[in-house]
Amino acid sequence: MNPRHRRVAGRVAGLALAASHPASAQVGHDPAAAIAAQRQAMTALQSMDGAWRGPAWVLTPNGDKREFVQTERIGPFLEGSLKVIEGRGHGDDGRLTFNAMGIVSYDPAARTYSFHSYAQGRQGDFAFRPTSDGYAWEIPAGPATIRYTAVIREGTLHEIGERVVPGQPPLRIFEMNLKRVGDTDWPLAGAIGPR
Repeated sequence: MNPRHRRVAGRVAGLALAASHPASAQVGHDPAAAIAAQRQAMTALQSMDGAWRGPAWVLTPNGDKREFVQTERIGPFLEGSLKVIEGRGHGDDGRLTFNAMGIVSYDPAARTYSFHSYAQGRQGDFAFRPTSDGYAWEIPAGPATIRYTAVIREGTLHEIGERVVPGQPPLRIFEMNLKRVGDTDWPLAGAIGPR
């Protein structure tokens, strides 16, 4: 290979390496400090951790009320810098009728939390905030906002969802009343070791 081709190949390899590790390309980025800030922010959500189960209901688009059993498993991930949530709805026959996944993260630079949700073939990033006794998050829905508010107290997780339209009273469209049924090592369990 001639020297010119070696220089071009070296630049391409360097760009590929930088692209594969975007954090290394950021000037002044301190991964340890960022992770420490994220872990500290997640301590506000420790009460969410565990396995949960209980009754829930939702209003369908045609106004029917559908009842089901909701289960949640919630735990820390990436050295405690994220909160991972899986929600499952079960019909009377035990069949899975709903499955959702969520990831709560914290951006130390912006000092904001966000909730990335996957459910029913859709996904999105939504504003999320811890409260003194739980959490709240919102989904923009055209002229309306879908607002979820949860209270976690003494082994119970009570969450409601409301459709909020300016100039109208909020309409409750979802409610779950869960009991903490135990600890969970999810999603940390089962990591593959180096040997």
